[in-house]
Amino acid sequence: MVVTVNKVLLPEFLKSKPNLKFLFTGGKGGVGKTVSAAGLAYRFSQEGKRTLLVSLNPVHSLSSLFAQDLKGGVIKPVEGAENLFALEVEIDDIVEKYKKNIARRLSEFLKWADIPLDPKPFIDIATTNPAFQESAMFDKMMDVVLEQGEEFDVVVFDTAAVANAARLIGLSKIYGLWLERMIKSREEALSLRVKLSFRKEKVMEEIKKDPLMADLISMQERFNKVKQILLNEEKTAFFFVTLPLALPIAVVKRFIKMVRGFDIPVGGVIVNQIIPKKVAEATTNEYLKNKYREQLEYMRIIESDLGELVRSYIPTYPGEVVGLDMLARLSEDMFTWVPDFLDEL
Repeated sequence: MVVTVNKVLLPEFLKSKPNLKFLFTGGKGGVGKTVSAAGLAYRFSQEGKRTLLVSLNPVHSLSSLFAQDLKGGVIKPVEGAENLFALEVEIDDIVEKYKKNIARRLSEFLKWADIPLDPKPFIDIATTNPAFQESAMFDKMMDVVLEQGEEFDVVVFDTAAVANAARLIGLSKIYGLWLERMIKSREEALSLRVKLSFRKEKVMEEIKKDPLMADLISMQERFNKVKQILLNEEKTAFFFVTLPLALPIAVVKRFIKMVRGFDIPVGGVIVNQIIPKKVAEATTNEYLKNKYREQLEYMRIIESDLGELVRSYIPTYPGEVVGLDMLARLSEDMFTWVPDFLDEL
């Protein structure tokens, strides 16, 4: 028998974080990150907060979830939900913009170094790196935090599957180290160039007017602003979504450890698609009854290993969560529903 800890559920947790502004949902693919993010965003909007729901998932589903067109890579109001807006980030557009920025910086470097080479092959190599899309998406996430963070009271991010989300958040640390090293290398190169031209008094002047250096310093300043927000547990929280199944639970455990390693504040765990006891007892479907019994074993693991972090439970519904009526129901359950079998675990 599992002794359930005195957990802090979602209403109490959010009440203790009145300045919470940036929320992320992550987890294994298919566990319900999008509906969980949408449920949170809907709740905030109904409380009168101007709320933006952002999909950073390359395979968007906000349009399907809300049963309305939210595509196009621009912020759109969600029809029928006052104070709620949505943005499906178009990865192709972001990558192309990021590619142009890389091309510009590389071209400036080659010009400065008097190297007569075509930058295109170098750009192609850089932009075919497997981490390039994550870097581009991280850049876009920083844009949203800095720009839309001023316009909206709350911003909820629906991230990609666990591995991509971990890299995305992890970049908040790696990105800073890379920028610091790039700036230092650029300073050393500029200083050497000026020294070789016997114009020592012009070192700082040369550094300040170098366009690539100015660009790197601007990037560093922008990153530092975002980093302060991401590491602020009063403003940011990452929620992990799981199902009562072995693999999603294992992924969430690993994910929590990874994110804590980057000092990102953990908001808690959302357990999705729970079969209520009364549903299992009322059915004659043997498959459903067996799934319920299997679920109990996994719920014991969740309560034992993650109990103090569980913030919300979402039941299994007869149909798909599509449209505002179903989303409103799910959002309400996220804040009020508790499984009717917890005391038996």
